[in-house]
This record gives sequence, C-alpha cells and structure tokens, in this order.
Amino acid sequence: IHCCIHTAAVTGGRAATVPPGGDDPTLQLRLLTGGNSTQTAAALRPSRRSNVGGQERGDMNELVRCLPSPTLPGLHLPCLDGLDTYRGWLFKWTNYLKGYQRRWFVLSNGLLSYYRTQAEMAHTCRGTIPLATAHIEVGDTCHLVLTSGGRSYHLKATSEGECQRWVSALQQAKANATLLMHHSDDSGDEGPVPQEDRALTQGVLKTLASKLDDLSTCNELIGKHGAALQRSLSELEELRGSSESTDKVKAVNERATLFRITSNAMINACRDFLDVAESHSRRWQKALQHEREQRHHLEETIEQLAKQHNSLERAWRENPTSYTANPSPCPVFLAVGVERSQEGDASDENDEAEFFDAMEDSPAFITDTSGTNHMLRRTRRSRIPDKPNYSLNLWSIMKNCIGKDLSKIPMPVNFNEPLSMLQRLTEDLEYSELLDRAARCDSSLEQMCLVAAFSVSSYSTTVHRTAKPFNPLLGETYELDRLEEYGYRSICEQVSHHPPAAAHHVTSQRGWTLWQHITIDSKFRGKYISVVPFGNIHLQFHSSGNHYVWSKVTSTVHNIIVGKLWIDQSGDIDIVNNTTKDTCRLKFSPYSYFSREVPRKVTGVVEDREGTAHYILSGTWDDIMESAKIVDSSQGCGGSEGKQKTVYQTLQPKLLWKKYPLPDNAENMHFFSSLALTLNEPEEGVAPTDSRLRPDQRLMEAGLWDEANVQKQRLEECQRLERKKREVQANQALEEGQDIEGYQPLWFEKRTDETRENTYVYRGGYWEAKDRQDWSQCPEIF
Repeated sequence: IHCCIHTAAVTGGRAATVPPGGDDPTLQLRLLTGGNSTQTAAALRPSRRSNVGGQERGDMNELVRCLPSPTLPGLHLPCLDGLDTYRGWLFKWTNYLKGYQRRWFVLSNGLLSYYRTQAEMAHTCRGTIPLATAHIEVGDTCHLVLTSGGRSYHLKATSEGECQRWVSALQQAKANATLLMHHSDDSGDEGPVPQEDRALTQGVLKTLASKLDDLSTCNELIGKHGAALQRSLSELEELRGSSESTDKVKAVNERATLFRITSNAMINACRDFLDVAESHSRRWQKALQHEREQRHHLEETIEQLAKQHNSLERAWRENPTSYTANPSPCPVFLAVGVERSQEGDASDENDEAEFFDAMEDSPAFITDTSGTNHMLRRTRRSRIPDKPNYSLNLWSIMKNCIGKDLSKIPMPVNFNEPLSMLQRLTEDLEYSELLDRAARCDSSLEQMCLVAAFSVSSYSTTVHRTAKPFNPLLGETYELDRLEEYGYRSICEQVSHHPPAAAHHVTSQRGWTLWQHITIDSKFRGKYISVVPFGNIHLQFHSSGNHYVWSKVTSTVHNIIVGKLWIDQSGDIDIVNNTTKDTCRLKFSPYSYFSREVPRKVTGVVEDREGTAHYILSGTWDDIMESAKIVDSSQGCGGSEGKQKTVYQTLQPKLLWKKYPLPDNAENMHFFSSLALTLNEPEEGVAPTDSRLRPDQRLMEAGLWDEANVQKQRLEECQRLERKKREVQANQALEEGQDIEGYQPLWFEKRTDETRENTYVYRGGYWEAKDRQDWSQCPEIF
C-alpha cells in the first residue's frame, strides 16, 4: 500500500525520549515535535462543548499534517519532489483484440506502476516502467507514449487536462529520478572504492543504525500510550452517566491525541530510514551488477576453455597413438588434463562417478601426423542462408482445418523449416556424448541417470523451433554418418504415409545401439496444435546388455491465432531397464502463467527393481539436468489425493547435461543448432531417396520459397497418384482372390521384439549398398 510518509520528528538526530508513567502529555508532545508546545497544547485541549468528536478531530488531523520534518545530520540530498506519488486511471493499449483497457497507474519514486484495479496494489503489479531511462512523447487527442528498454507503452487519458497533468508529473519524476541516479552513482562502475566513498558508506550505516534506535523508541512509546488509551477507555465505560465523565472524556482525548502524534512520529521515522536506504541503493546495486558481469565473463571464459579441452580430448581418444608420438604441446596439455581428472576421481570420498558434461565445440579439421599420409577431416558448415521475411496469414489456412490431422493439410513452405521429420528424428543425437558416457558406467543406476538426461536433451532444440518440418514422402530416407567425429552412423526411412510413421536405427562404435519406430498424430485445436508421438525408443548397451525402453511426451504449439508462437512439452516419460528392471519416471510440468515453478521444469526419480529410490533428477528440458544421490528418506505430510508424501535427503547435485549455446545469428537461421545446420548439407554417395535431395526442401533452404511451393505441390500430387495406383492394384488382387501385399519398406521390416511389440527394425544392407554405390532397388520419389 502506498502511503505518504515524511522524515521522523527527532531531537538532534535522535528520537525524543519520554519519562515513563503519568507524564504530562503536553511535555511528551513538545519532545516529539521538537519545539515549544504551548500553542500545540492549547490546540490539543478539547472544547467544553458537548460535541467533542468534530472540531477537535479536524484540529488533530491538521496538527499531524503540520509536524516538522528535519533532515538527517551529515547527509545532504538534493530536494526531490518526485518522491511524492501521483496516481489515477489511464487507458493502456493491450492488443488488437482488446484494444485500450482501463488501468490504475501509480507514479512513485521514479517508477510508474500499473494495476488492473486499485485493490491489486496490495498483491499484484502488472508492470513497472523506470522513468530514469524512459522517453516521454506526447501524441494527439490525450495520447502519450512511454518508451523504455526497447518497449513502447501507449497510454490515453480521459481529457486534455488530465493528460497534461500526467505529462507534467512524469517529466518531473523523470528529472528527479535522473538527478537521484547521478547523485547516488558517485563512484564509477569499476575500480577500487575511494576512501571518501568508504567513509560515506560508514556514515550512512551509522545513520541507519541511529534511525533503527529511533524506530525502537517510537515503538515503545506507541505501546505505552496505546495501553494508557485502552485503560482510559475502560474507565470511561465504567463511569458512563456519572458527573466525572466530562473529565474522563478530556483525558481520553488527550491520550488519543498523544497516541496519534506518536504513531505519526513512528511513520516519519520509517520514512526517514527508507529515504536513507533508497538514496544509496542505486550505487550498491551498480556495484553488485558489476560483480555479476565479472562473474558472467568468467563463466564464459571457463566455457570456452571447456570447449577447447573437449576438442583435444576427443581427438586424443580417436587416435591416441598419433598424439603420444608427436612431441607437440597439444598432447602434453591433454595428458595433464587427463591426469588431473584421474586424480580427482581417486580422491572422491564417496567413490562415485562425477557427472560432468563437456561443451561441444564447432567442428574443425584435425590433421593426423602419425605417418606420411595426412588425412584431413571434413569441415562441416556452420551457417545457412538467412530466412526470408515472408508474411502469410496462418489463420486463413487453418480456420477450415480445426480437428483435422495436420499431415493431411496442404501447407505452404512458409510454415516449414528446411528439414524433414526424418532429420528431426536424427537430431535427437545432438548429445550422443551422454550415451558414450553411459556405456562406460559400471552402475546401472548411474547409467539410468545419463539415459534419462539423454531423453530430456532431445527436446532442448525445440524451444525456439515452432516451424513445421517437411512430411517425408513414402520411401524417403535419411542417413547421418558421423563415424569419424562421434563414432556413430544413423539411417531413417519413412515406412508409412497414412498414418505417417518413420523407423530409425543408430549404431555406435562406442558401445551402444539405438532404434525407434515413431508414429506422429498431430491435431489442430483452434488455439493450439498438439503433436502426440506414438511408439517406443529402444537403447541397448553392448558390454552390459542393458536394454532401455521409453517413449516421447506431447508437444504443444500455442498462440496459433493471435500472439507469438511458443512451444511447450508436457507429460510423463517412463524409462524401463528391461534387463535389471530399474525404472525412472520423468515428469514434464506444463507451463502455467499462475505457477511459481520454474518454466519447462523436469523432475524424476530413479528406482531399482525393489522400488527403492536412489537418485533424484531435476532441471529443465531446454537447458540443464542434474542428479542428486539419495542418502535418506522419510514420510512427510499428506500429499494430493490422500497419498503420503516422501521427503528425500540427498547429496549435492551433480551436472548430467548442459545445453550447447546456439550458433551466432541463429535467430535468422530458423534457430538451428550446430548439428541441425549440418543435417541438410549436401553429401556425395547418399541414396537417391535421401532428404538432402528433396527439391522443395533444398529450394526453401536457399530462400526461394515460391519455387519451393511449386515443387512441394508437384511432389504431393505425385504421391497421391502413386497411392491411388496401389489402391487399384490391391482391389484387383482382392477381386481375383490373390493375397494382398501392402507397401514394404526397403531397409526396415516389421517384427515382434522381446517386449512383444510390433515395430519396424533395421534389416541391414544400406551401408553395404552405399559402399558398392548400388541403389538400383531405390524408388524414384523426387
């Protein structure tokens, strides 16, 4: 609640002390007001008229408003009238649907805050505009525009006079806030603190301590006079109707006046304390901001060092003999780093594996100097052409498609990104390093933590990616060969068109194999689009034989009609180790405007086959995941639905996964990650059905969207004709009593796995065909 407060009435910089018990109220009032109280006491004496509650009350209020406000000794601040408040109703522009909405604005201490109603001032502020850095512009017909921090606020008053009063108050508050900012910032942002600034700080601290003593004294006075007033009221109640009631009324009035004056002194002392604190808070905040910037700079430096260290470590792991034989400085630095890491593991008291995730560097060439033959590793591209700024009304296309499957809606490339769904599936391997680390784990529970982090990391690339990937054509494939860099290679194939389904298989030389069969069900619900993937992801480690199975959560794209598009992930992921029966349930909390939880929050518990919890997982799906080992658990208070809540005591959390930073200029390149930028890079020797060769997708990446739309329509029409041809052949076979054989994928086949699930698995042959460059079995789909 905003209240108008002034400096405390003190005597010589200290609160006046009043002798206890039965003192003359006039003396106490004189001490509180710091001057001669003859006239004050006369004004306080109640009139002998029967009406004792009218005129005296007006006199008391006038007296309280006229209390002196001496300045603090030793502190000289400029006279700032802008600290006074100004408030009232204004109309604020919200959006094109609601237009101008009435808001309650409060101008105080250089800040313009606004609320929906006056009642909201006690608990909810809808926004605050700092006037010190704001630009004030007066428009026509009662309009004014405030620009601050790159955002403009369009306001409208009810009349020209009201608009002029607001403009005057805003300009005065802006001038005062700027003056106060310059006054409080008398030491620079950097460098050592001068001696005079230290002395000033010490003086301010002493003044604040003095004002705290004043507040304590005023508090004692309020308690004392409040008790006396209560006693007088009780006596007056007992003597009602007697001859002594007039004298008692006088006593009650005097006690009430003294209590009011003391309360006002308490309020003034609070304002005095607040003024001193606010006058120096800006300088202290600048010093704190400088420390934060220095810390951020240090973190960035450490991050760059981690990238360089990771690059050297990967190069050494791929070919350690060449680096140990070469007497260059790089192997020496790498050996030192590895030796330190081993010492750190040996000195760990808990003998637990530390979960650290090194940052990935951008691909660079590495030369092998072990022999006379110099092999140059391929340099991957780090940028694509900028996205053109084409505008198109999404609602004009989507309004007739509510409730339909998005895969059946003809969409222009304006709403796509230049990647296919097969490439998006492959993008899950962005953090394959997590699986490499998991393959080296001896503990299945620690391995489960890393697998859970990998399952969460696949969503980190989607936080800004609201565009729709291309629907693959039936028989379309995509390969990703990263044996040299990361030790794996991947193959995807579109095995069904309606419903759209893709099969994916990855083999790694670093001890793991991953495969999945995913069917996408996407629905347009009017305000949002929900994408529900069906099917399981399988992961098996070669050395231990541990076989993990999990599924994906629901993705939702919001603000389809009005507003900025944003994406959210929600639901549960149940990860099961079919070998050891260990489990992990990850909960993706849906975003809520009213929730106090961290946005995009993910939590989970790792349990063994007996149901005993061993690790707590926490983080966000767009940035970080951590694990904490459980050392104790107890039953807490009752949770929701009558269930008893379990409270876990854990060790310090350890880092499992941290998102790589996006490349420079990513906002103009569809927010692609470093891996995504290379997925559509042309490569020689791939199958003729590879997504890199799809003409509409290639044209869109080059920025030729009109030509891409033409090619997209051509490919979709050819696919429809091919589908009708297969339906006619099936009907003829049915009429002739022959067996009907549906479409058969080229590189995958349907099987029933050990979990009794019908899924498409890799039948083999692709990489052998690539080595021979024999693509005679591939259909012509482009």
